[in-house]
Order: sequence, then C-alpha cells, then structure tokens
Amino acid sequence: MPTTHRPARRTAALAAALLSTALIGTAATAGAAPPTATGATGAATTTSAAAGTHHRSPAVQRSLDALVRDDGLPGALAAVRERSGRVTDYTAGVRDVVSGKPIQPDSRIRIASNTKTFTATVVLQLVGEGEVVLDEPVETYLPGVVRGPGGDGRSITVRQLLQQTSGLPDYDTLVLGTDLVSVRHTYFEPSQLLQAALDQPASFAPGTRFEYSNTNYVVAGLLVQRVTGRPIGEQITERIIEPLHLRDTYWPTTGDQDIRGRHPQGYDLDTAATPVDVTDTDPSLGWAAGQLISTPSDLARFLDALVGGELLAPAELAQMRTTVPAPGFEPRGEWAYGLGLARTTLSCGLEAWGHGGDIQGFETRNLVTTDGRAAVVAVTALPRTLEAIGRVDAAVDTALCS
Repeated sequence: MPTTHRPARRTAALAAALLSTALIGTAATAGAAPPTATGATGAATTTSAAAGTHHRSPAVQRSLDALVRDDGLPGALAAVRERSGRVTDYTAGVRDVVSGKPIQPDSRIRIASNTKTFTATVVLQLVGEGEVVLDEPVETYLPGVVRGPGGDGRSITVRQLLQQTSGLPDYDTLVLGTDLVSVRHTYFEPSQLLQAALDQPASFAPGTRFEYSNTNYVVAGLLVQRVTGRPIGEQITERIIEPLHLRDTYWPTTGDQDIRGRHPQGYDLDTAATPVDVTDTDPSLGWAAGQLISTPSDLARFLDALVGGELLAPAELAQMRTTVPAPGFEPRGEWAYGLGLARTTLSCGLEAWGHGGDIQGFETRNLVTTDGRAAVVAVTALPRTLEAIGRVDAAVDTALCS
C-alpha cells in the first residue's frame, strides 16, 4: 500500500472505497466543480457564556467559504470558543442540496470518532475510582473475549487499547467491504465488529507501534460495560454529557437512525454522480468508537472541560496526555496520540489537543489549546482528497491562530 493515505481516524463507515478514492481521485477531483449551489454563506452568530472581548475572524469565514466553493462540500460550520467561554459560530454553504437554504449555525452532526475521547474519559474515570488499572491485561476485565489470530487479551493492556498500540486489526473494511451506502441501514452488534477483527492476523505485537484501529475502542466500550454493569452510552451520558450540560449531545438508542432536532443533511460524494443523502444511518457501525451526535459548540465545551481538568483528576489527565508518535494520523502537521486524545503544534506555535471524526456524511476536526481556546470545524460530506482534508485541518488552525 502506498505510504500516502487518508488518515486512519475512521469509524466503520470509512472503508476501502474511501481510501481508494483518496489515493486515486486526488488529481481527478482537484478543482472539480462543486456538486451543489455554493453561494449561501452564513454570518457568524455569537452566544455568550461569560463576559469577554468578542472577536469575529474574517479569516475563519473565508476558510469555510473555501471548503464549500473550492472543495465542493455542501456545507460547513464552526464554533470558536474563547478563553472567556464566549462562542462564535460560523457557517457556509447549504443545509441541504434540494432546498439550497443556508446551513444553520451550531446544528447537530454525527461526531464519529470524537466518541473515542468520551469513551477514553470514562475508562480513565474508572481508573481514578480504582476499578480499572491501565497496565492490567484486557483479560482481567474481559476474560476470554479477546482471543483469536487478531489478538490476545492476555497480552494486550488497557493502556494499549486507548493508545492505539494494541495491534488489533481495524474491523471497518472487514465488516463493510467497499459498498458503504448499501449497508448504512444495517445494525451491527459490537461482538460482530470485534469478531471480524479477531478473525484476521494481528497487525503487530502489542506495544511495538501505533496504528489507528476502531476495534480498540469497541473493546474499551465492552470493558466499561463489564466493569460498571451498565451500557456504555448510559455511562457517557451520566458521567460526561449531563454534568457538562451538553444539551445537544446524545447517544442514539438502538435502531435510532436519524438525527434529532436541528441538523443539516449529510452527503456521500464518492459513489454517485450526484450527492447521495446519507443523513439517516445506523450508528452501531461506530458504537463506542463513533456513535455520538453533538454540535460544534458542545464539542468545544467538552474538549475545554477535559483538558481543563473538569472531568479527570490530575493523575488520570496526565496519563491521557502521555503520548506516542502517531504518523499518518492526519495529512497535515506532526501528531502524537495519548489515550483517546491527540496532540499537535499549531502554526502559531501553540500546543493543542483534540481528535476529530469521520463518518458517512460528516467530518469534524477540533482542537483545544492549553490556555482555554477551542475550535471545531465540521463539514457535511467527507472530503474527497487528502488536500481537502488538510484544508479542514487548516481551518481549525486558522480559528485558533488568527
């Protein structure tokens, strides 16, 4: 496989078909006409959580406009949170390609692999409560569950799961193949996702290198359920969503395929000549690795609270922020990966932490600085080229550095 590839941050929705379009389609789609009318842009709106100096950045608006105009993405939205807690919302493009109405600010979206950071936070809370030990084998908590060619829970630690160094193969291409749109209404049990990975050879010996795998977080979700005796979605809700008052963030219930409340439509741009509406999707294909729905401002609030020490004690937050090199995590910049949280350095020299997520119809990129600023950028289709993914990353950088 070529060394240049789309970043591995993927829920089950992003299988080999999207990888191949990124590899093969870069030159073909560069400069291609957008698939929708792209004249609609939204003026920023601001909500204030605390007093502070409001700064609306024209550079952020231009970056979103360019994602719609130049990269053919139907819609883009962003939330930029200042140190004071004040949030500025930005939009560009359309809510849906049929009506052409402007996208609404701070709408609900599927946040995909950002779910991993929520899952990792719950595991680390359990560490702080003395219920889980990071360097214990997975077997201690899930006896007999992780066994097969793909990996052995007796030789994989909890830390290696969260750090993406377990060697467990990724289940996504194994479960879904290449026709992503046709399986978006299929319900998957977590055990199906795990078994698909375990039936394949392990990627490497545990602890020897980093390789992003959604399977790690399916196992982490199963571990939380075994230790607490409660569903992972309930634990995320009670331990994170409710205490932080994230009113637009929720864990979809079994069989829930739509997005509740105000939301844009999400599109697949790769499998047909015209955009395919994939808003309604069964999120079980992501589960503890990618099931959550949220808004940019809620996600910014979560990241700020996490890095600011509201959700984890200092010892556990330090563990989360202990990283290994993460080559290929993104096509732009240098990255290191901790326990469900990644670190990079912005163009203005600031250290920043975040994750991001990709699922059919939606991509999010987000970072929070250690001095209390956060930015989340979301688009309503998966970018079709490595360069376009890099420009979504760059929009976050612009929001924090401009």
